[in-house]
Amino acid sequence: MKAFASVLMISASLIAGAAQAATSADAPVSKTRAQVVAELQQARAEGLLSTGEADYPAVVQANAGAKTRAQVESELVVAEAADQISTGESDYPLVAAQANDSGTTRAAVEAEYAQLAAAGQLPQTTF
Repeated sequence: MKAFASVLMISASLIAGAAQAATSADAPVSKTRAQVVAELQQARAEGLLSTGEADYPAVVQANAGAKTRAQVESELVVAEAADQISTGESDYPLVAAQANDSGTTRAAVEAEYAQLAAAGQLPQTTF
């Protein structure tokens, strides 16, 4: 039993040493003081720093490419018209309506069905 415990402790120490060596090799290169000061000044200029309870959390300024409320509302109207809005679990995931790409009209399909039914070529099922 002592031999097993010794082997287990030696294994654990070897694995820990290998893990520590791997993390120190992967460690990022530290920044210089000048880089950190430049990042701090940039964050202050963008208003990203909180100075107390009154402005917590720091408000992130909207980017210039953001959409207006009217644009978002018009996109919502288009998505609702295209039935792309989920209203609950019963219609998830959304399935886009499939277009009839066969080129066959409904009347042609009904005529073919009537012809097959008259010839007795449709399978007989009972309900």
